[in-house]
Amino acid sequence: MGKDIFDNHRPQWKTHIGFLLAAIGSAIGLGNIWRFPYLCYKNGGGAFLVPYILALLIIGIPFMILELGIGHKMRGSAPASFARLNGRWEWLGWWQIIFVMFGVVLYYSVIIAWCLNYLLFSFGMDWGTDTNQFLFDKFLMITDSPFEIGNVRSPVLFSLCLVWFLNWLIVFRGVEHGLERANKIFMPMLFVLVLVLVGWSVTLPGAYEGISVYLKPDFERLRDVRVWIDAVAQIFFTLSIGFGIMIAYASYLPEKTQIVKDSITIAIANSCFSIIAGLGVFSVVGYMAHKLSIPVDEVVDKSIGLAFVVFPKAIGMLPGFSGLFGALFFICLVIAGLSSSVSIVEAFASGIIDKFHYPRKVVVSVLAVAGLTGSIIFTTQGGLFWIDIVDHFLTQYGLVTAGILECILVAWVCKASDLREYINRFCVLRLHSVWDYAVRFLIPFALIVILTNSIVKELATPYEGYPWLAIVLIGRDWLLLTLFFALIVASRPWKEKGQKP
Repeated sequence: MGKDIFDNHRPQWKTHIGFLLAAIGSAIGLGNIWRFPYLCYKNGGGAFLVPYILALLIIGIPFMILELGIGHKMRGSAPASFARLNGRWEWLGWWQIIFVMFGVVLYYSVIIAWCLNYLLFSFGMDWGTDTNQFLFDKFLMITDSPFEIGNVRSPVLFSLCLVWFLNWLIVFRGVEHGLERANKIFMPMLFVLVLVLVGWSVTLPGAYEGISVYLKPDFERLRDVRVWIDAVAQIFFTLSIGFGIMIAYASYLPEKTQIVKDSITIAIANSCFSIIAGLGVFSVVGYMAHKLSIPVDEVVDKSIGLAFVVFPKAIGMLPGFSGLFGALFFICLVIAGLSSSVSIVEAFASGIIDKFHYPRKVVVSVLAVAGLTGSIIFTTQGGLFWIDIVDHFLTQYGLVTAGILECILVAWVCKASDLREYINRFCVLRLHSVWDYAVRFLIPFALIVILTNSIVKELATPYEGYPWLAIVLIGRDWLLLTLFFALIVASRPWKEKGQKP
């Protein structure tokens, strides 16, 4: 590659707060609102915060520093940055952004579309009293297995078109006028709405019982190694590290940047948001348990069920302004989802622009059309099964494996100390040499434990009881196919600036 491929005329964030809001927006997603509270409840309540905070300090922040440092030093997307570190590792950057762009964001955008639909449903409480039947039988009309794809659900498809239009519009307008401006609106709005919802929720009858179940410490659970694995996994998945996003975002920063301080700010803001959102979620769950005169444990559900079954039912039981409460809740989900999805599209667009120098507007327009087309499979009646399987494989195997390989590249193939010294040139909060050992040994070890645990569980019992054939054809092959395309793109020559692609 020619040296002038990595020019210093990249777009830049107009303001530093714009970058921070965009990075925090990428980290904060749907999982902060429904996955973290459930994990906290399941793994010992307040006691879970012990391994969670340790994982944040030992895994999350050091890895965030690694990614921001790479992007800032190499002034490029994940593929460009890895290629400059070592030309033989360019494929890793492409694999990261390809399986995230043509995997994660395809189904993620469909879930955002569900949230848009439920935003409309909330005004008339259209889900009725049996919210479980409404979601699965009336709204999604799910089939009996992943092999029965069924028909496209038109309400989901229409909302999906709007989601991809917004993704296109924001990324199309570039770093300063698109991503930065959108997140300056999205993130303050999201924080205010969540605080309003939490303030409203904690005043409901039974809210205290719900919060007690959410945060009541059960320190006996800390003896279970799976609790610690869940804590590390949640930190890794929720911070948008390993996606190539933070590398691209950091490449748009000015030369004198406080990488360490920014990493701490982003990571802590994301975790605080999760904890606060959990207060609102479990306050409403506690209110529902109070109204039904049943234990909170019998109301709690995980993942999609919490957001689209339990919460709508609880909203319908509110003493007043239930439609407004429902609208606020699903607006929060939409904003959290969009702030993450646009960052994924930007990470991939950045890679293509870096290597082939296609115009941003052309790249983003093609990506939006391709993304919408690829998402359609998840809008079918069998789409929920596909979402579940693809999400499981891309996050539990693809993302974790990519994270391990990224540590190997930075700390073993190259020298972690070189990156640390570069970061310390500008930072008031200086990075200690202990960071080198964290990147070289501790983080890879923790990720290998997560990966091994997933494989062992998979071999013992197929994921969620799905047929092995479905798991292989949908999950494993999707992952391998993205790796195949990553190798192909990496083999293509880099175009010089000004040279026609």
